[in-house]
Amino acid sequence: MAINSRNDVECWLTDMDGVLVHENQALPGAAELIQQWQDAGTPYLVLTNNSIFTPRDLAARLKASGLNVPEDRIWTSALATADFCRSQIPGGSAFVIGEAGITTALHEAGFIMTETAPDYVVVGETRNYSFEAITKAARLIMAGARFIVTNPDATGPSSEGILPATGAIAAMITKVTGKEPYVVGKPNPMMFRSAMNRIGAHSENTAMIGDRMDTDIIAGIEAGLHTILVLTGISDQAEIDRYPFRPSEILQGVHELVRSAPVEADLGDAEGNF
Repeated sequence: MAINSRNDVECWLTDMDGVLVHENQALPGAAELIQQWQDAGTPYLVLTNNSIFTPRDLAARLKASGLNVPEDRIWTSALATADFCRSQIPGGSAFVIGEAGITTALHEAGFIMTETAPDYVVVGETRNYSFEAITKAARLIMAGARFIVTNPDATGPSSEGILPATGAIAAMITKVTGKEPYVVGKPNPMMFRSAMNRIGAHSENTAMIGDRMDTDIIAGIEAGLHTILVLTGISDQAEIDRYPFRPSEILQGVHELVRSAPVEADLGDAEGNF
């Protein structure tokens, strides 16, 4: 049964960049919303497709931005990927292209890192993609290893402009091998389902806050969640209008979710019950 009102929401998932923080600065209302959830004992997780960092790293970065988010309240595409791999082949093995976020998650899930006949080739985010490692990954996939990618993002940001990211490297490997990867992170609703399992939530009482129609909102809709799009990230009305689906609500920012803020009518009620 779908959530009809924000008042029915008992558990929360929220994206990080563009929702809680922007360029390492907390967005208005973010600290208050996190504190509100903490004080009320509300189950929540902060989600990110970034697989470079461990939850401990991200908790420290958020704290430097003014947000006190415990590391056990952070769910990354790396954790979701490790969770998926463990559910498929417990105690398996993997060849990994990535950094501490994904290697730590896989180790903690009971996986062995190997270059010899691994069960999986897992490609995650890294600042130092190696042609040698990409070649090794392609050869292992051709030899039968399953191809897994933490997230589909083709580019990432830097102070000097865009950088090739996980999706771009995966595309190179696909071109070589003819094998398409299984992508665990957003917009695959698998990431939301694993996050809900982590906090004992159900789609009937969970909301997702995001700033991207093509990842946060579509995955939330497909997972059966109440979806809230905030306009503090990349989306504006023109971006929203590009898609045939709509979030449950559109808000200016998370400050509107702080308890003192009045609950506005849901977008579905206002525009024809999407």
